[in-house]
Amino acid sequence: MDKTGIVIAWCDFAKDDLITAKYLLGLHPLKLEIICYHCQQSAEKILKGFLIDKNIDPPKTHDLRLLRRMCEKIADGFDEIEESCVHLTAYGVQPRYPMEIELTESDMRQAIEEADHIMSFIALRLELKSDEI
Repeated sequence: MDKTGIVIAWCDFAKDDLITAKYLLGLHPLKLEIICYHCQQSAEKILKGFLIDKNIDPPKTHDLRLLRRMCEKIADGFDEIEESCVHLTAYGVQPRYPMEIELTESDMRQAIEEADHIMSFIALRLELKSDEI
């Protein structure tokens, strides 16, 4: 697979995580932890896709703050998503285990908004055709 294909694959996985998070809004009771986890995963994958697009091999990390800082070194404007990356990073590991983090429905809704924001922000900066994202 060429670089463009790899970047598209990362973007597709990122979109799938965000679609999954939104789909899970239909569950009753809401699975806040799982929804927040998919939001973090979406942001992680789209950030890694951006790095790959810029010929940088992303580290194996769930730390969106680190990934954002790496992106910021090669492109302007990434301070716009800093707060979202800080919030979502906590959902990469902790919600997957019992009693690690207390979440509210408000936290979950914010996570979806932040993942959407990061997705849109990165999509505008990828060197792909609009139909590939």
